[in-house]
Amino acid sequence: MIPADFLLTNGLVVTMDESYTVIPNGAVAIRGDSIVAVGPADEISREVEAREIIDCTGLTITPGLVNAHTHVPMTLLRGLADDLRLDVWLTGYMMPVEREFVNPDFVQLGTLLACAEMIRSGVTTFADMYYFERDVAEATARAGMRGVLGQTILKFPAPDAESYEESLSECRAFIEEWKGHPLVVPAVAPHAPYTSTPEILQACAALAVEYDVPLHIHIAETKQEVEDSRAEHNMPVVPWIKKHNILDAKVIAAHCVHIDSGEIRTLYRHNAGIAHNPSSNLKLASGIAPVGEMLEVGVAVGIGTDGPASNNDLDMFEEMRLAALLAKVATDNPTTLPARQAFDMATRMGARALHLGHLTGSLEVGKRADIAVLDLRHVHSLPAFERSPDAIYSRIVYSAKSTDVQHVMCNGQWLMRDRELLTIQPDELLERAAVIAAQIDAFLIEREDDIVSKLLALGELEQQESFEVQVKVKIDDPARALELLEHPDIEVVKHSHYRQYDTYFEFGSPEEYRLRYREDDFIDEAGRVTNARTRLTLTGGGKEREFENAILLSRSRFISEATRPLRFYREYLQAERERMVTKERRRWHVDYKGMRLYINVDDLFKPEEDRYFLELKSRTWSPTDAENKAAAISELLEYLGIDKADLVREEYFALAE
Repeated sequence: MIPADFLLTNGLVVTMDESYTVIPNGAVAIRGDSIVAVGPADEISREVEAREIIDCTGLTITPGLVNAHTHVPMTLLRGLADDLRLDVWLTGYMMPVEREFVNPDFVQLGTLLACAEMIRSGVTTFADMYYFERDVAEATARAGMRGVLGQTILKFPAPDAESYEESLSECRAFIEEWKGHPLVVPAVAPHAPYTSTPEILQACAALAVEYDVPLHIHIAETKQEVEDSRAEHNMPVVPWIKKHNILDAKVIAAHCVHIDSGEIRTLYRHNAGIAHNPSSNLKLASGIAPVGEMLEVGVAVGIGTDGPASNNDLDMFEEMRLAALLAKVATDNPTTLPARQAFDMATRMGARALHLGHLTGSLEVGKRADIAVLDLRHVHSLPAFERSPDAIYSRIVYSAKSTDVQHVMCNGQWLMRDRELLTIQPDELLERAAVIAAQIDAFLIEREDDIVSKLLALGELEQQESFEVQVKVKIDDPARALELLEHPDIEVVKHSHYRQYDTYFEFGSPEEYRLRYREDDFIDEAGRVTNARTRLTLTGGGKEREFENAILLSRSRFISEATRPLRFYREYLQAERERMVTKERRRWHVDYKGMRLYINVDDLFKPEEDRYFLELKSRTWSPTDAENKAAAISELLEYLGIDKADLVREEYFALAE
């Protein structure tokens, strides 16, 4: 007789072995952490002597599900900033909140909540990428789940590291501490090519190869990522990471929404696994991954939920169904990705994608006892037909719900019996989560009322201040400005010619903050655009001071390069009003009596004006300096014989009503 700890018997056993064996009245025997027997119930009962027998009559016994990609601590950020584009969602909200709140306690709490949710939906194995990953590991082991857990590495400061070197060092220590654990497989996780440098990619690949651990990375999630890669590196994403040795490691490539046939074959040749995340890709409008082609080529494709802040749940039944349906729509073929294949992606193939196929993903002798038991005797799953041997897969993928999961075992340990969690008590966790949610709410509410804080929260901007004295005057002929250049005390230092596209975002009353997004297109002598730059300038609506002849002292409270497109700032800032100004500007940098001044001649296209504007301005740094420069500008106005009636007190944006 074969000794066993548990015998699950009299159930419909869906083995997900290579032959897709289904045993109508079957049994599975477990000893320690592994499966020791699988077969018809009457045969197994004669061969196995079990300490406990669990009668599964009317139930379905399957491998535990494999969630191939997620960020489990983000359960604490579920629903925080929905219905936004990926870049706004990630850099405008997720990363600022993470910098403020993510710490080891946050990570452990979020992980335990995620494990509770996943266990209830039949998941026994998941792949994670986040910060403080050793704390994710501790919580995962406490919950009794199996995890491929990747320490995130970025090119900029993260909640758990000030530099990528520090992250890499932490990752090495994490691997050394957890490698060989029965449940936790440590991994290296460079976040994505666009958040890494070549040096980071190469270092991460070398570390993963050195310790023979998986490497988890986001790949080609959005069209923009691919376009940026082509523009910056002259190649798409997969060749770029291959160039920097990433594919030398055991890669788990998350998303892969926008990869072409050549890239798919490259991933296949390097034995990379792909994690398909249908709900997240739909919610963020990232697109539909070419899963049908991936499977035809032979790539191991698993199914993931992505993080609960971008899904917003960890329900693998929902993901299986969506994966099958989306593949059909994408190929205009209802035979693409049938139910059996979708369930394979969530079990045996998903385990292969995580480089764990030798351990889990199917009910076979010698594999770990990672098991889910389903009760499909509900109105949403009945009646049941037995004509087709694949009927059970259709019931699981197209009809079953996560609430149909009755029992869950991982590594031979019961995690849930009769829908009761055994390793996690969620009530106390939910109380703590509510406290953190209130703190995050307060943080964001305060930030939303302070445009400077909202800009600084992007993490790439520095607050600066700049003061200018300036005056504008309408002129009929731009050549009149050239008269200034003939002034005996003026020395021309530099001349520039460019078109300017200004977008003004206004917040609150006209006396409150106003943000200008400016694109400068530099024009050469032949009228061609030779270069472009974008900048942000934040000012208050009021003037600091007005001198004689309408010479104004203005204050810019925030000046920075614009690191994102106009669309991002429009969606992120949600201004109350928006105005546009377009003009062609000729600028002379001049020295006048030891002072640096700027002479601008502007031709406004939007709003359309029938005259030109001459603008004199200078940066200043003290009240005395401002007085001196205002006096100098007055002298130049007098030199030109400017009529005070032609002076313009309004800024250009005020003309764009």
